[in-house]
Amino acid sequence: MNTIFIVLPILVLLMFDLGLVLRPADFRLLVERPRAVLVGLVGQIVLLPLIGLAVAYGFHLEAVFFLGVMLIACSPGGSSSNVFSMLAGGDVALSVSLTMLSSIITLFTGPLVMSYATGLVGENQMITLPVGNLLVQNIVLMLVPILLGLALALWREQLAHKLHGVLKKLAFPGLVVLATTFFIQNRETIVREFPQLGLVVTVLILLSMAGGVLLSWLMRLSGREQRTIIIEIGMQNAAQAISIASSPFVFANDVMAIPAIVYALMMNVILLAYVGGVKMMNARLK
Repeated sequence: MNTIFIVLPILVLLMFDLGLVLRPADFRLLVERPRAVLVGLVGQIVLLPLIGLAVAYGFHLEAVFFLGVMLIACSPGGSSSNVFSMLAGGDVALSVSLTMLSSIITLFTGPLVMSYATGLVGENQMITLPVGNLLVQNIVLMLVPILLGLALALWREQLAHKLHGVLKKLAFPGLVVLATTFFIQNRETIVREFPQLGLVVTVLILLSMAGGVLLSWLMRLSGREQRTIIIEIGMQNAAQAISIASSPFVFANDVMAIPAIVYALMMNVILLAYVGGVKMMNARLK
């Protein structure tokens, strides 16, 4: 089975679902609380790609995995980060605004970062990036579904709410099917590379979360805002990274998607542990 026929519909549904939960008020938060929003955007758009570069270089990854890690760093978390923020007692309104803004902004900044990263390591390996194709794919598969979801939410709010209830239940099973299919088709490579890639993505996640802590502390954000920033920076959209790696219009390389598959597993383990730690700490303070 060609995984592209699984990942692209999943990505479109995730982006459409994101649009369903957006409201015009989410855009106003940039004016009402610019410091918290800017911290989150700087963390995702600037800091995370820098951390990705440092980690990929530090572990001396071969080109295909180097670019796979950079794809993760350029794919901001989707609506799942909003759920984790809620579970951690974070600022859900801030989480939604950051998800919306970063998802749109990185549609255009991501290709620039990936073009730079491909130029660094891809030329000797005959790996090239058709930047125009990536921009078009981002607009068609991500921006358009977000806008359609937002339009439906404004036009038929109750219908949008019902659809969101269905889609959020389908998202996780869909990702499981995607991960299972990738594992079956690339099991030898995944098993062989998991010790290194598991460590790589774990370091990437932990450094990203630490960066969120540092930025929040420097800008003196509240505890709820800090927890949200940590989750937003630490939780990336694996489906987006996989879709770019495996797309026949961009890299057309399933092996490049393996870091994102490993990341999806480790991300949920680490973020669930973080949420559990936050709840335990809050319980002790009561």
